[in-house]
Amino acid sequence: MSTKKIENKMIQYRSAILLLMFIIIFILFAIFLTKGIGIINSDRRTGNKTITIENKAIRGKIISSDDFVVSFSQKHFRAEVNTRSIDPKKKDLFIKLFSIYSGIPEDEILSKFKTKTGKKIRGRIVICNDIDVRLSRDLKALSRKMSALGIFRPLNPKKPHLIYGLDIIADSETRSFPQKDILTPVVGYVRTKVLNNYKIPIGMKGLEKSYKDFLEPTQDGVVTGKRDIIGTVIRDGKTRELERIDGMDIHLNINLDFQRSVETVLDKMKNQIGAEEIMVAVMESHTGKLLSLASSERFNPKHINQEDVNSLNPNFSEYLYEPGSVIKPFTLAIALDAGKVDLNKPIKLGGKLRVTKKYTISDDDYFKALTPKGIIMHSSNIGISKIAWRLTGQELYDGWLRFGLSKPSGIDLSKELSGRIKPSYLLNYKVHSANTAYGYGLLVNFMQMVKGYSAFNNNGVAVTPKLVNYLSSQGKNYDTLNEVHDLESCTPDTASKIKDILIATVNRGTGTTAQYDGLEVGGKTGTAHISYKGKYIDEYHSSFYGFVNDKFGHNYTVGVFVIKAKKVYFASQTAAPIFKKVVNKMVKHGYLVVDEHQAKIDLARREAVRKRRHDAYVRKIQAYNKAHGIK
Repeated sequence: MSTKKIENKMIQYRSAILLLMFIIIFILFAIFLTKGIGIINSDRRTGNKTITIENKAIRGKIISSDDFVVSFSQKHFRAEVNTRSIDPKKKDLFIKLFSIYSGIPEDEILSKFKTKTGKKIRGRIVICNDIDVRLSRDLKALSRKMSALGIFRPLNPKKPHLIYGLDIIADSETRSFPQKDILTPVVGYVRTKVLNNYKIPIGMKGLEKSYKDFLEPTQDGVVTGKRDIIGTVIRDGKTRELERIDGMDIHLNINLDFQRSVETVLDKMKNQIGAEEIMVAVMESHTGKLLSLASSERFNPKHINQEDVNSLNPNFSEYLYEPGSVIKPFTLAIALDAGKVDLNKPIKLGGKLRVTKKYTISDDDYFKALTPKGIIMHSSNIGISKIAWRLTGQELYDGWLRFGLSKPSGIDLSKELSGRIKPSYLLNYKVHSANTAYGYGLLVNFMQMVKGYSAFNNNGVAVTPKLVNYLSSQGKNYDTLNEVHDLESCTPDTASKIKDILIATVNRGTGTTAQYDGLEVGGKTGTAHISYKGKYIDEYHSSFYGFVNDKFGHNYTVGVFVIKAKKVYFASQTAAPIFKKVVNKMVKHGYLVVDEHQAKIDLARREAVRKRRHDAYVRKIQAYNKAHGIK
C-alpha cells in the first residue's frame, strides 16, 4: 500500500475519533445541563417544585368604648431543627446564635440535643416552645442568616439541594386578658381545644361564648408558589394567595374606666354589708346601651382557680330569685292601663288582712288607708293586693309579660334563664294574685327587672339591654343583630304617672337613701325573704331599681341587686345607698351634670322635711309626758 493511501486512512481514523469524542462531550454536556435545570427548578429543601405556606387566622378582640383591649389572641410557635442537618463543625455557632436571639442559655439549648440518658439525638428536636409573634419573626430571620453562613448541610450527599434548616412552626393560639378581673364575668373565659394538632381557644361563658360565631377566625391565609433555597415563596404570576381573615372585633358600650369605678364601689360595699354578691347595671333608658354591668364576684380569666368556680357564671341573667316589693310598680301600671284604679282615691289598709285561714297579708307599717301613690311610696302589701284583685288573672298575666317577666331580656350574654310567673288561671285566686303582686311566687332575673324599669323612664317602652355597640372587620363596621326586641310595657301616660310616684318614693318614701341633690331620681326598694327547699329562711335579697336623669337630657336606668347581705339586709340600708354611690361615680365620669341651683333647693327641702319630722317627734314625746304626768 502506498504511503499516500496510508496517510488518508489515518486522517479518516482521526476524524472518526474526534467526531466520537465530540458526540460524547455533547451528550455529557446535555446531561449536565438537564440536571442543572432540574436542580434550579426544584425545591431546594423538599424536592417539590411548589410550596404551600399557611398563615393561621386568629380570634377577634373585645374592646371597650374607651378603646382598651379587654381580650385578644396571639399565635405561639415552636422552634424545631433536624440535628443531622447541622454541620458538626458549626454546631457551636448554631447554639451561640440561637442563644443570643432567644435568650435561652447555651447549656440549656445543648441539652436538647441529648436524651435523658445522655445519648445524642439524631433527628428532629424541639429547641423551645411558647414562642410569641415577635420572637418568631426574629428566629425566622436567624434561620435565613444561618443558611447564608452555611450552618446547615444536606442530609443526603447525593441530593445536595435538599437542605433542612431551623423551622419556626405555629402550634397554638392563646387568649390574653390584659385587664385581669375587670368586667368579669361579663367578658367570660375560654378553654383550649386541639384541632389538627393546633390549639385554639373556645369561648365558654359571657361574651366569649355569646359572640363566638363572630369572634372565631373566618379564613386562614394561604400562599402557594415556587420557593427559593431558604424557603421563601417566589412571588410571580403563578403564585396563588388566599387572604387571612381574622375573627371580628367586638366593640362594647362599656367604658372600662367607669366600669372599674363601679366595681370598686361594689367591692367596698360587699365587705361593709357582708353580702354574697352585689350586681349593678347602668343603662341608657332610651337606647338600652349598658354603660356598666358589674359584679362583686370576679375572676382572672387567664388564671382560674378552684375558688373562682362560683364566679364563672354571669348571674345577671342566670340567677333567678323572687323580687319582692320592686314588682309593685309593674302591678300598679297594669291596673292603670286597664282603668281599674283611681290615683286620688284612698284604699283601706289596716296593717293586717286575713285572706284565708292559712294566708294573712301584713304590712311593715300600719296605715289606715293610702292612695295608690302612697301604697308604692310606703310599700304596702295589702294595698297592692287589693289593686291586683281588681284585675282578672289573664289581665295580670298579660301585663307582667308586657314588662318582660318570664321571657328573655335579650341581653347579649351566653345564657339567660327566663324565670316564670304563675299561669293565668291561678292568678284568678286571691292568694296567688296577691302573692305575685308584691313579688313572691314568681322568679325573675336581674336584667329582666332592669329592662322592665326602663319603661318608666322611656314613655312606656322597655328597651333591650345591649353590651355590644358594633362589630368590626377589615376596616368595616357592622351592627349587631338583636333577637329580642323592645317591649311596649304600658302607655306613655301610665309610665309618666308611675315615674312621678317613683320620684316621690325616693323623696318621701322607702327610697330616701337614694336621693341625689340636683338630679331627678326615682325608684323602688325591695327586701325579699329567700326560699330554700320550699321554706322561707332568715336570709334576704335586697334590691333597688330606678332611674336618674339630669336637665340636659341624660337619662339612665340603674339596677342594684344584693344577694344575702349578712350585717344589714334592708334595701334602704344596702341597695339604695349603693345606687347613690354609683350615681356619684356617674357624675364624676361626666355621664350626668348636676343642676347646682336645683341641688340647693333639694337640700333645703330635705332639711325642712327633717325639721318637720323632728318637731313632730318632739310634740309626740311632749304629749305622752303630759298625759302621764312626766316632767
